[in-house]
Amino acid sequence: MHYSESWEEVKNLVKERADIVEIIREHVDLKRSGFRYLGSCPFHQEKTPSFTVHPDQQFYHCFGCKASGDVFSFMMEYHHMEFPEALKALAQRYQVDLPEKKRSAQELEQQKRRTRMFELNMRAAEIFHTYLLEEPGAEKARLYLQKRGIPGDTQSTYKIGYAPSKELAGWNFLGSRLNGDERKLALEIGLLVSKEAGRSYDRFRDRIMCPIFDTRGQITGFGGRILGDGEPKYLNSPDSPVYNKSRLLFGLYQQKDPIRKRRKAVLVEGNFDLLSLVAQGFDYVVAPLGTALTRDQIRQLKPLVDEVVLLFDGDSAGIKAAERSVPLFLAEQISGRVAMLPEDHDPDTFIREFGVGGINDIVDGASPLPEFVLERFVERHGETLDGKFKIIEELRPLMVAVSSPIQREAMAKHFGMALNVDPGRLLAEFKPLPKTKIEKVVPAVKKKGSPGKMLGGALKSVLGFMVLHPKYFGILQQEGIEDLFAGTIGEMICLQLKVMHEQGRIQLEPEELFNELPQGEERTLVASLLTEPTLSESGDPDDNEEMLTEILSWLKRERSKKRSEQLMREIKDAEKAQNFEAINSLILEKMRVDSELKTGG
Repeated sequence: MHYSESWEEVKNLVKERADIVEIIREHVDLKRSGFRYLGSCPFHQEKTPSFTVHPDQQFYHCFGCKASGDVFSFMMEYHHMEFPEALKALAQRYQVDLPEKKRSAQELEQQKRRTRMFELNMRAAEIFHTYLLEEPGAEKARLYLQKRGIPGDTQSTYKIGYAPSKELAGWNFLGSRLNGDERKLALEIGLLVSKEAGRSYDRFRDRIMCPIFDTRGQITGFGGRILGDGEPKYLNSPDSPVYNKSRLLFGLYQQKDPIRKRRKAVLVEGNFDLLSLVAQGFDYVVAPLGTALTRDQIRQLKPLVDEVVLLFDGDSAGIKAAERSVPLFLAEQISGRVAMLPEDHDPDTFIREFGVGGINDIVDGASPLPEFVLERFVERHGETLDGKFKIIEELRPLMVAVSSPIQREAMAKHFGMALNVDPGRLLAEFKPLPKTKIEKVVPAVKKKGSPGKMLGGALKSVLGFMVLHPKYFGILQQEGIEDLFAGTIGEMICLQLKVMHEQGRIQLEPEELFNELPQGEERTLVASLLTEPTLSESGDPDDNEEMLTEILSWLKRERSKKRSEQLMREIKDAEKAQNFEAINSLILEKMRVDSELKTGG
């Protein structure tokens, strides 16, 4: 057993002792593939295994959903743990003692207060939930939920409750159930509101109460929908040390698994939109907390999804909300689409009339956000010269939000073609392009030397061609290029190209491949290949086609060599078994293969 006063030392020791293959193998069927292990990703559904574990570098990476990290990341993501829990579990398993972290009295007090805040929110949720289920005064709330189609199991999963009106329970229904210290804490997290002479009253009255959970299942605050007359219609907890409405998403804790399995999330505008959809069986859905969508909320979804579909009412407010969200999705480089419901429907009324199938049809037909917004700009401003100037100004925040030069150029071409404006001039209207990641990495690569020496000369040339011209990968794949790189540094690069092609990204740029690869030797190799003059100096399409033809011929010869070697092994096995019929057949086959090798056929 080892003891260290330093948490950083303990973390490093646990990571050193932990066997990432052993840990992941308990949940994933892994098979050795060269220097790594390969299996089906536990974080999304896939037909072709694309989840790799790198024992030497102690990290995992999925080329499909982009899940990536070390042994701590896996424990946290797979078991829904926070880092301290993951560290503790691994430390116990690999016999590493954890030191008591030395914290100041102030830090200890802050942590205790946060814990008590979460506990108080949970207690309040239980009080509201019990009142909803058991008290005669909650009959109106129960009827409302029944009318909205929110059944008991959904109410239980979300711990829906009811805060009674002052006519039913006075001004201090919740406050009267708390002691002095709890009331002080309740004021701080917004369950109570202070008034003169040190008194207080309940913030939430005559409201259906929706607890807001964080990703660990702790209740951070509440959203309340009024039942009777009064304003506001929806009331959220104020920001507090445990609640920040711009960073949380309603329903993410409960719907995390369906969202992860589909690699898609549908975002609706309100809590009851979500509850209605979930109650009807549409389960990959979340909602912001009564505010415009934020980058922090998108970041909450980013590890779980490949795209987010905004499902909004088809009124002007919904359109405006979609427009505001575009720069956020572009900045986070996550695919966003928008689906607009008919103007006389919201998600609740639509799913009641058309069912889950109808909602799925709307979602499947969602438009890419940039195209949707451009269409709205054209509708708003027209296509006159003055209108185009206004549209270009409206496009400015979209273009500025994009960090990828390739993405910016593609947008400039797309928008320029739609507006009949020169793309180069469109780009010039906005900020200069930042340096690409490759430009920042290359100097370090050159200092370290080319890792491509791990491959033979011919293999390195083929890999360099494939990296510089990824559009040809599909042709090379049909000719067995993946088998050629099995067990080499090029294996994972082939796998990444394969995944990108399966996603329909046929017209790839080399930089896209670089950006998709995880940190490690493969990424460093690609960076060096992209800057190696002998591989990148020719841009002539005819030269590229000629090189492709040569590679295909070489691949055919390599396959024949391998087949000849395999046949020789099979002949020896047949001789040992004295299977003379098989020997004759195998010899004839080997003679044919060897003849092709000699003639180049």
